[in-house]
Amino acid sequence: MKKTIKFIIYLISYVIVAPIVAVIYVTRSIHVFLVAGQFLSLIPDVPGCFIRAAYYRLTLDKCPLDVQICFGTFFTKRNIEIGKGVYIGGNCNIGMCRIGDHATIASSVCILSGKNQHGFRQIGVPVQQQPGRYQQISIGENCWIGHGAIIMADLGKQNVIASGAVIVKKTDDYEIWAGNPAQLIKKITDQNVYEQKKY
Repeated sequence: MKKTIKFIIYLISYVIVAPIVAVIYVTRSIHVFLVAGQFLSLIPDVPGCFIRAAYYRLTLDKCPLDVQICFGTFFTKRNIEIGKGVYIGGNCNIGMCRIGDHATIASSVCILSGKNQHGFRQIGVPVQQQPGRYQQISIGENCWIGHGAIIMADLGKQNVIASGAVIVKKTDDYEIWAGNPAQLIKKITDQNVYEQKKY
């Protein structure tokens, strides 16, 4: 019964977003994609999650229906891949990236399209006019990214990124990072889990 209800809600969501998606495909306009995404990000609670999942499933490179995209969150690029079971909290700004299965992203997180989006080396030339380079950031499966973190480099599998951390260099698997710029705090091991369970 529950699956049937969800299926019906997704069908309704597809009907709601279909005209917008059609305009995006006809015009091939990134501006229409952005405006629609920002508008749909303002639909609250459960209905908003269903509608955003339907919209991004039809417009991103990969987005399963079981993704949860909360209020105020939108994507700035279309070449984004999202794995299954991903949770993205509210008010996030997501650039070009691949998000692994079961990643958990808290609210107010920014995933930038790399750290070289803007050129700045030409003296006397406005930064806005200098060419930059976009990079697709990889978020490993089962990562947990804390509130307000800024991600500018690839994350390995099952990383824990502390609230407010700024990631500027690639991380390895099973690590905990914190700070600005973020530093490795410790490796995640079975011993760490045992120590946590004792308390």
